[in-house]
Amino acid sequence: MKRKAILIKIVIFLFVLGVTIITLFPFYWMFITAVKPLNEVFAFPPKLWPSEFVFSNFAKSLKVADFNTYFKNSFIVTTLATLITIGINLLAGFAFAKYEFKGKNFCFLIVLSTLMIPLQVTMIPNFIIASKIGIRDTYIGLFLPPCAEAFGLFMSRQFMEEIPNELLEAGRIDGATEFGIFSRIVVPNVKPLISVLAIFTVMWRWNDLQWPLIMVSSSKLYTVQLGLAFLNGSQHVNWNDMMSASLISICPVVIIFLLFQKQFVQGMASSGIKG
Repeated sequence: MKRKAILIKIVIFLFVLGVTIITLFPFYWMFITAVKPLNEVFAFPPKLWPSEFVFSNFAKSLKVADFNTYFKNSFIVTTLATLITIGINLLAGFAFAKYEFKGKNFCFLIVLSTLMIPLQVTMIPNFIIASKIGIRDTYIGLFLPPCAEAFGLFMSRQFMEEIPNELLEAGRIDGATEFGIFSRIVVPNVKPLISVLAIFTVMWRWNDLQWPLIMVSSSKLYTVQLGLAFLNGSQHVNWNDMMSASLISICPVVIIFLLFQKQFVQGMASSGIKG
């Protein structure tokens, strides 16, 4: 039995190791291509280790296009979208979790049903609305329309249902307003949830290509993903530049995840969603 247990552990370890290698290899290949000399990018057979590391490719890639502006735009759009999305989801989740009103379950069901609708289906109506109210080709048009989404609302409701009602009643007895209860009692108790919403929203908004593609026509409002897409669509693609810029573009999302990974795991478990 002991030998069998050891064998099972070895098999599980090898399986996990294999999955890890398969998962991380694209990032490794991205990095290696970014620092390879240009004449080794298309070498056959492919070289898994460059003859020399050309780290100057990273600085050069940012000068191929106006990536400084693209990064600034992505930072502004992602930051504002994350703050607004978290605020909307927390307030709506609190209302659905702790208040009773007519049609509550039906309204929540309608909101959840939107998860079954592909994002591409709602893009045209959203684009028409944004054009009609005059926010197309603006920062507001980039970050505001996607802020209200059902996934974050569902997570918020699930998480806040675990908060004891006695805490809220104690606040009301002490004379706290409803917003005071939300800001002073609810928000401090849902920090793991905020971390989860922040990570997901940063990831979605930073990596979003489709919505900026149809919303923006001015190059001064291009995001990082738009810049990479147009760089890839140019007649001549320098893959050192492409991979260097792509590698830099994923750094903010990785940093956010590393900073909040503990709260992320706790929040996913507490909200009833298993990752």
